[in-house]
Amino acid sequence: MTLEEAVYARHSVRSYTGEALAKGAAFALEEEIEKCNKEGELSMRLVQNEPKAFKSFLAKYGKFSGVTSYIVLAGEQAKDLRERAGYYGERLVLSAQTLGLNTCWAALTFGKGAVKKSAGLKKGEKLACVIAVGYGKTQGAAHKSKTFNDVAVAKDAPEWFRKGVEFALLAPTATNQQKFRFTLVGNKVLAECTGGFYGDIDLGIVKYHFELGAGTENFVWSK
Repeated sequence: MTLEEAVYARHSVRSYTGEALAKGAAFALEEEIEKCNKEGELSMRLVQNEPKAFKSFLAKYGKFSGVTSYIVLAGEQAKDLRERAGYYGERLVLSAQTLGLNTCWAALTFGKGAVKKSAGLKKGEKLACVIAVGYGKTQGAAHKSKTFNDVAVAKDAPEWFRKGVEFALLAPTATNQQKFRFTLVGNKVLAECTGGFYGDIDLGIVKYHFELGAGTENFVWSK
């Protein structure tokens, strides 16, 4: 499965079998985590065979079950930490999908104490988010989505821009709010968060999806 295929195939999964990750898949995922940490100046890590983090009241409230492995998104405190965590975290989510794994973003519905202890976070490292990973009991399902015109501002939008927005609309966002906007001016694209819970993480997620769809050779991000 390619990353593009993973964009269409991947859906959030909250119920897992509890089965340990296959050694090959875990190794490949850890290799990708190492690459993302270097590129994104993060300290993400994979925690395996640890069921405590998703057995808290909050996890049950979030309808999680059978989660025994997860990716911890962390890094040194910075203004853009959560956006970078979203961007590189989603890169890991799609990589996991290509490896036959299912995932689900978790912002609040996990035990922070258990996660910090299992991940061995160092002094100065801040926990941004967690991604459940494993073998789902189902492959999840698509949710209702906004349209191109709901989230894009462009006059005579080229095909690459339309595909970028299409991919962004397939990205996971907190409670499926899709509170983001892409504005095209020339070959520059402005990506903005329009509010909502964890909007900065969502912005990183949708920017990664947009790049996959649009192709980074076709545009530059506007700041």
